[in-house]
Amino acid sequence: MKIGCPTEIKPQEFRVGLTPSAALEAVNAGHEVIVQAGAGLGAGFEDSDYEAAGAKIIGPAEEIFAAADMIVKVKEPQAGERKMLREGQVLFTYLHLAPDPEQTKDLLASGATCIAYETVTDRSGGLPLLAPMSEVAGRLAPQVGAWTLQKANGGRGVLMGGVPGVGPARVMVIGGGVVGTHAARIAAGMGADVTVLDRYLPRMRYLDDIYGGTFKTSYASAQNTIELARQADMIIGAVLIPGAAAPKLISRAQLGELKPGAALVDVAIDQGGCFETSKATTHQDPVYEVDGIMHYCVANMPGAVARTSTIALGNATMPFMLDLANKGWRQACADDEHLLNGLNVHAGKLTYHAVGKALGIDVLSPKLALKA
Repeated sequence: MKIGCPTEIKPQEFRVGLTPSAALEAVNAGHEVIVQAGAGLGAGFEDSDYEAAGAKIIGPAEEIFAAADMIVKVKEPQAGERKMLREGQVLFTYLHLAPDPEQTKDLLASGATCIAYETVTDRSGGLPLLAPMSEVAGRLAPQVGAWTLQKANGGRGVLMGGVPGVGPARVMVIGGGVVGTHAARIAAGMGADVTVLDRYLPRMRYLDDIYGGTFKTSYASAQNTIELARQADMIIGAVLIPGAAAPKLISRAQLGELKPGAALVDVAIDQGGCFETSKATTHQDPVYEVDGIMHYCVANMPGAVARTSTIALGNATMPFMLDLANKGWRQACADDEHLLNGLNVHAGKLTYHAVGKALGIDVLSPKLALKA
């Protein structure tokens, strides 16, 4: 198979879809790897690193898309990239289709087979290709939230750990999954007073058993959520429903009940965000204010630490990428139901139920898509 890796063109996206290590694995398996010139520079990988791995460096993205049987990326294809996709081509990347009808429409029109990192599952019910970026985003969230809280940036002017005689920042984390757990650990490590909200009692018991001395837990009822939100200096939105649009947990009307200058960090923004007033921002212009509340809603947070993120993502995606290349997408998905769960689009049909429900589009069963 000819595997293509273009340079990411989303604003301030410095990650790359293939590491030189992954390229070497693919070449050793008998595949041809083509990488766009400069694709890895943002993550600290030179073109010579890819050439040493046996990959071929190509200039324009158009040549990558025209030649490759499978495109491996990080972020969802941008409008110009979607026009270059073709029938029968495999796209393997993050998609986050539920809040993005335009992208969905273009992918359906392309005829390509699109497998989304964020809906591939594992035997334990986890999301192995989302998890490493969730870990990164979770650990980044208190860091960027602390910056947002600084008065010069529009925040309350509260120090995360406080000082002797002055209490620490109060941080509320909504969602006790991978993002929320990592966010809570880092926020607590910065000295903040942290509470994690979740609705799944076994998860809260687990968090209490493991981290009971580090942060508190609370049930995420509507009443508890707003009561704790009123006390919070920082609220981190970390709720995920796989493949679906994120639920809106704090409304526009409720912003008036929060502390002036409080920071909302919406890690769920890729799925539409879990605050009603959330809208995607970039690393170049990450923060905006609504009703006196500061919002940090960067849609590719892990891109800020591109080297760490690229290596972590590459470690997770490499086995699936090799399976797709070695067997072809049909056989690879037929052999692995967890990879099949990643199939979102095939030959003009939507194949992921949660996306179809969010966008009001009919869905073809992925198992039927294997036979189409």
